[in-house]
Amino acid sequence: MAKVAVIPGDGIGIEVVREAVKVCEAAAEATGFSLELEHFDYGAQKYLDTGITLPDEDLEHLKGYDAIFVGALGDPRIPDMTHARDILLGMRFKLDLYVNHRPIRLLDERFCPLKDKSPSDVDLVMFRENTEGAYVGMGGIFKKGTPDEIAIQEDVNTRKGVERILRHAFEFARANGRRKVTMADKSNAMRFGHDVWLRTFEELGEEYPEVEREHQYVDALAMLLVRHPERFDVVVACNLFGDILTDLGAALQGGLGLSASANLHPGAHALFEPVHGSAPDIAGQDRANPLGAVLTAQMMLEHLGAGDAAGLIGRAVTAAIQEGAVTVDLGGSLGTEAAGDDLVARIRAAARG
Repeated sequence: MAKVAVIPGDGIGIEVVREAVKVCEAAAEATGFSLELEHFDYGAQKYLDTGITLPDEDLEHLKGYDAIFVGALGDPRIPDMTHARDILLGMRFKLDLYVNHRPIRLLDERFCPLKDKSPSDVDLVMFRENTEGAYVGMGGIFKKGTPDEIAIQEDVNTRKGVERILRHAFEFARANGRRKVTMADKSNAMRFGHDVWLRTFEELGEEYPEVEREHQYVDALAMLLVRHPERFDVVVACNLFGDILTDLGAALQGGLGLSASANLHPGAHALFEPVHGSAPDIAGQDRANPLGAVLTAQMMLEHLGAGDAAGLIGRAVTAAIQEGAVTVDLGGSLGTEAAGDDLVARIRAAARG
């Protein structure tokens, strides 16, 4: 029995998570995988009503689940994003989810903004260090609001943190038959913080002789991703650069509406979330694309050991895209709920043979 905590989120997060859960349950049922889902309300309305985001005791409770599935968080009634920041960054840092795993896979060449690129050209995996770098919140502002204002934002890189994300990238490449790991940094300009990235990458690479290693400065890598995405297999970068590169990768595969992600502490905790926002401007209109959430659920099932169920979802999504049974943003005519229903029907039909 796999136990999953579900946090639907806000806006379209609620809608796409509902469809992803429906699809996930259909795939689990079709393959005999035992799955228990429990929903938790940590959305904007609860915060507005109670002032509660994610208390430490609730986080301790969530640690007892095999996975956490989270929808997009964010609400215009909370302009400083307090609840979203407390929940997402709180779980990321307090659960030490140091691996952000983003598959970049083009499912149909129609969705790629690049000319003459096929699904075989855009098929890579990106790993972003998730707990250090420029996002740790260390720094401050001196003389705020004056002409002499000074703002300092620290970039934190530890040998432990750098080594474990690089090792994860090499181990993933070895386990999945990926031929090359590319590490992006800016060690030519950030001579101290990113020197540790470059040195550690070269040292660790010696332990994986069967995996080619390549170093790129992040600006060059961004250019190469646009010109020649087929050059890359596994890409790993620091928190800030990984954030940027993964969204660039999402554009290559057709946009954030098709992007899945996992936040992992391997062997301990796993959080899965589609990477798009809560899109309050279209919430409640049955227009949101649920495929990013569905593909995230597929990643979660893989993590839980339900490979057969995950395979059913993957094949259903591919078939739906090829046949145009998708939402308007992908050129189809289905609403959010109908797109989910279509995937469920495909899964059940495939299971019946």
